[in-house]
Amino acid sequence: MREFSLPALYEVPADGNLTDIVRRNAAQHPDVAVIGRKVDGVWTDITAVQFLAEVRAAAKGLIASGVQPGDRVGLMSRTRYEWTLLDFAIWSAGAITVPVYETSSPEQIQWILGDSGAVSIVVESDAHAAAVASVRDRLPELRDVWQIEGGGLEALRRAGAELSDGMVDDRSAIAKADDPATIVYTSGTTGRPKGCVLTHRSFFAECGNIVARLGPLFRTGDCSVLLFLPVAHVFGRLVEVASLMAPIKLGHAPDIKTLTDELAAFRPTLILGVPRVFEKVYNSARAKAQADGKGKIFDKAADTAIEYSRALDTPSGPSLALRLKYKTFDKLVYGKLRAVLGGRGEFAISGGAPLGERLGHFFRGIGFTVLEGYGLTESCAATAFNPWDRQKIGTVGQPLPGSVVRIADDGEVLLHGEHLFTGYWNNQGATEEALADGWFHTGDIGTLDEDGYLRITGRKKEIIVTAGGKNVAPAVIEDRIRAHALIAECMVVGDGRPFVGALVTVDEEFLGKWAADHGKPAGATVASLRDDADLLATVQAAIDDGNAAVSKAESVRKFRILGAQFTEESGHLTPSLKLKRNVVAKDYADEIEALYRG
Repeated sequence: MREFSLPALYEVPADGNLTDIVRRNAAQHPDVAVIGRKVDGVWTDITAVQFLAEVRAAAKGLIASGVQPGDRVGLMSRTRYEWTLLDFAIWSAGAITVPVYETSSPEQIQWILGDSGAVSIVVESDAHAAAVASVRDRLPELRDVWQIEGGGLEALRRAGAELSDGMVDDRSAIAKADDPATIVYTSGTTGRPKGCVLTHRSFFAECGNIVARLGPLFRTGDCSVLLFLPVAHVFGRLVEVASLMAPIKLGHAPDIKTLTDELAAFRPTLILGVPRVFEKVYNSARAKAQADGKGKIFDKAADTAIEYSRALDTPSGPSLALRLKYKTFDKLVYGKLRAVLGGRGEFAISGGAPLGERLGHFFRGIGFTVLEGYGLTESCAATAFNPWDRQKIGTVGQPLPGSVVRIADDGEVLLHGEHLFTGYWNNQGATEEALADGWFHTGDIGTLDEDGYLRITGRKKEIIVTAGGKNVAPAVIEDRIRAHALIAECMVVGDGRPFVGALVTVDEEFLGKWAADHGKPAGATVASLRDDADLLATVQAAIDDGNAAVSKAESVRKFRILGAQFTEESGHLTPSLKLKRNVVAKDYADEIEALYRG
């Protein structure tokens, strides 16, 4: 199939904007808790009426400080309540939010604020304020810097104390559906980040149709979601806006290191994450079971869950024997795993990279269905997702209702719909190239099945052509290799080379246990074990598993273990954890050459 579309389930209000959501919630659901906020270590509810009052108070301060309709206002913070509050306050002042990742370097901050022409910015910490100050002389349009942890919100409230609610509501009504709501800068896997202009219409079309299609996941007064993704990323904004559109209770978790504790305390019904989060949940549970001497039981339970899930897709369903075995493991293993995820959740939505069929079946098998989706910054997050009642594991689902997915002659995925961005800020050339012929050219390669379910098989720019002329899409084998508990990242190489090779990094979180299990010295590092026969054998097993998913010509023949992980700080990962392949290839050129010597 070359093209597929679904009718829209939500009509975008022509004269509305995203601030309407907050006022509507206060009018229709005044006492419903729309936000869960952690205060002094305790989760506290904020009702729709209270949230509207706080948004208005912050918006008054912005207006009183000189923020005008159409101005760009930067927002640099971890995922926390104030991010969502300020996002809606900026919109209520008639302005445009410009997210800045809290991990951004001064150079990146300068580029984003300078390119967008931001007149002010709200930062979270002293470190963020210092980073902005270090480039302030290169930002002539920047007037005000407020700091969340330095009394910035209180200062805004004081500044706007004399303004009326009516003034804010008048300012809120200025923006229409087709006006910009935000400029989200791409992660920048290659070159300078580009500013994607997303309108109020983009978010309405995106979130309205998602809430309508996934209705059981967004039941007002019953459902809740804990947001731990960066809100500066468009996927995080999708969670924020969709939650308030429903509305369901939205919580924020700034530190993923304490995510397990936060899930247990907040007990969300819905989780949105990236595959690495779900891989960590599985690998951590398996490692704990092994440490407790229950590794064989866990593995049998995992195999049973996967078998049970696969049987659900057959006409006859799971056999009686399988159902009995499943019931036993549900008490011994699955219930404990669901408790780790908060105990109330039945669904998660995963995006950003392929989840993998085995992991998808495992989670559905334990009673926690992960619905895989696909999207880009330019598509306002999800442009395809698996419906809750018609999931096809291994695909990224059907198109967003009201949109169209087309597969070009060369396999590229093309998109059309109201949710798409309108262009790149200050970059007409890139806009015309990306939106040629009225379709957004994603740069991804994919296929559509007979029911309109999309599979992503790679990136056009990442396709490797070996010396023998074989085209290799790295994502398929990389994702399979990375699923191994000990593997942090894997980058396949081989463009113009006689065979496919790989650079592999070891997950330091799991290295200690592996080293102890294999009799290695306490405190052994990856660098000291790079040539260790046992480590090489373990990585080779992961490579062999990855090779099983591809043809012989596409399989990895040789690999090199690197002495350190790829990180955002090292410059090898984007804030959304995508590999900067060109940077890795440059920094590890000697390692790549070593693969092909002799």
